[in-house]
Amino acid sequence: MQRLLLCCSFFFLSLQAYAQPAALQVATRLVKPFVYEENGVLTGFSIELWQEIAKRLKIESHYAVKADVNAILAAVKSGDADLGIAAISVTAERENTLDFSQPMFDSGLQILTPVQSHRSDVIAAVIEDIFSSAMLPLLGTVIILILVPAHLVWFWERRHPAGMLVNRAYFPGIFEAFWWAASTLATQADQMPRAIWARVVAVIWMFASVIFVAYFTASVTSSLTLQQLHGDINGPADLLNKRIVSLAGSTAVDYLRQHNIPVREFEAFDDAVGAVQTGQADALVYDAPTLLYYAAHDGRGKVQVVGAIFRRENYGIVFRDRSPQLKAVNSALLQLKENGAYDLLYAKWFGDK
Repeated sequence: MQRLLLCCSFFFLSLQAYAQPAALQVATRLVKPFVYEENGVLTGFSIELWQEIAKRLKIESHYAVKADVNAILAAVKSGDADLGIAAISVTAERENTLDFSQPMFDSGLQILTPVQSHRSDVIAAVIEDIFSSAMLPLLGTVIILILVPAHLVWFWERRHPAGMLVNRAYFPGIFEAFWWAASTLATQADQMPRAIWARVVAVIWMFASVIFVAYFTASVTSSLTLQQLHGDINGPADLLNKRIVSLAGSTAVDYLRQHNIPVREFEAFDDAVGAVQTGQADALVYDAPTLLYYAAHDGRGKVQVVGAIFRRENYGIVFRDRSPQLKAVNSALLQLKENGAYDLLYAKWFGDK
């Protein structure tokens, strides 16, 4: 009798264990703000979203942190993981061998560049303006034109007994007249000619100086304004012939290669953004949400996101082909979006939509 009871107990325990689904193996990777480690525990938008889905489906999960997206896809494809979640873009190539859930996040690519010193930018812009191919001929013309009023003033002023010239001979009297003409151009002349015709020349030259100064000021101001509004890199069209970095296995690398833009790949995000901050790279091309989050938090004041989002894409939860969990996860994800739970989670990590 006891043996029969033991057999029955073992049978029912076996049935109970069989009825309870095993914990799902979830592959992920560290990429703020979707997945990161805090006090030894994984957190982030993707982790909390999956926790909400798992709670609805009443399943348990075990996480395995992988190095990059390719490692996640390989783990799911081989069966080492039941699914993968982080910031994984849905692409046609990946859909050929894997299944993706309904979109869990709208994304795209964007560009991260270092923040330059405003003072150094202004000085560089002014110097570049002065020595530009358009400005140098103008400056040369002005120097030649200065010689005209300088000679006229010297010619009439040298004959005036109380003239402003100390030396009435051509040398060094012409240098005094030249200095006066240049000072007048810069509105810094400290004395005026005494001879009548020399004063007529002085009035004409003062009006010409005002016109030149106004034109020069407008040119420099326009250049500085454009320089502040637009840097060297403002969008994907400016990436050619620049030192670009991205993360290995990302859709950003695929995009850059498709457009024949050389790219240096990093395994870790911190290494890639570090290359930008230390001047080893001109820009980091990567997923917009990650770049925006970093620029607003850890990289505040050090880096900036430039240009609009390009190559729009969606993040999804990746499964093996014909995975039995896909339909239930899709249903739970849609319910979270319909009842507002998804919006609350989005607002927590990224602000209101």
